[in-house]
Amino acid sequence: MFEEIVGASRPLRTVLSHVSKVAPTDSTVLIAGETGTGKELIARAIHKRSPRAAQAFVAVNCGAIPSTLFASELFGHEKGAFTGALQRRQGRFELADGGTIFLDEVGELPAEAQIMLLRVLQEHEFERVGGSGPIRVNVRVIAATNRDLLAAVADGIFRADLFYRLNVFPLDVPALRERPTDVPLLVEYFVHRYAKRLGKRIRSVTRETSQLLQSYDWPGNIRELQNVIERAVIVCDSDTLSIDAQWLSGRSLASPPAVSLSTGTLATHEKDAIEAALKESMGRVTGPFGAATRLGVPGSTLESKIKALKIDKGRFKAA
Repeated sequence: MFEEIVGASRPLRTVLSHVSKVAPTDSTVLIAGETGTGKELIARAIHKRSPRAAQAFVAVNCGAIPSTLFASELFGHEKGAFTGALQRRQGRFELADGGTIFLDEVGELPAEAQIMLLRVLQEHEFERVGGSGPIRVNVRVIAATNRDLLAAVADGIFRADLFYRLNVFPLDVPALRERPTDVPLLVEYFVHRYAKRLGKRIRSVTRETSQLLQSYDWPGNIRELQNVIERAVIVCDSDTLSIDAQWLSGRSLASPPAVSLSTGTLATHEKDAIEAALKESMGRVTGPFGAATRLGVPGSTLESKIKALKIDKGRFKAA
């Protein structure tokens, strides 16, 4: 098991195989994936298996740093550099010298910050705010994003030169709906963790709960699953765990949603649109090539609509 990365599915094994290959190098890694898929765990696994493992791993949430403080946070400042700078402060890059810096949500960087980061990647040096000379650093950079950076480059939101500096070794972390066989393993792992923490002894999970957890499409990915299991363990009064379907993003899988799939064509021709998507996906509802992905809706929502509209998805499998 890599860090706390749990699973044995083929998509996850592929990612971990790439982690093993890139970890011993100094190459910059760009980790892409939806929110809640565990991108920071992947970054930590790369660091732990690198020659830099004994040095610092410094994580930075780029989306949480105000643009006015970005230079000070990443590169530090000298005493008196600005109002409130009462003493010299080391920045995150300096703290990570010899180790790894993890730039999470790198797609949220404002334009000025992108220029600053690009210079560090190119020159391997920076200046503290208010400083008089360059400081060289030996830092491995791992970045992560849940945005489509190529689309952001095309829209002029993200610098193309910075993208190519970061995208030396791309890694795509699969969403939980793309690795459904890992759900039981993750459930067992989280049940054990939270039961131990709360001093409870939980021996099993009800069949209904197991089926529900594996049929749900997990739009919040592993983070959502983790939260649901923690809540279930907290309220559990026996040695058998169960959950309420209403906990799953407020949607019940047993009844169709009150809202339509979307506006426009789907709102007026839902059945035709669903059948066309099912034909293109050969009857598959979920997954990266499923009808739900083509329509841009959660798999559970589409399943409910298929049932409500009495569509036989089986007839598209041989199409």
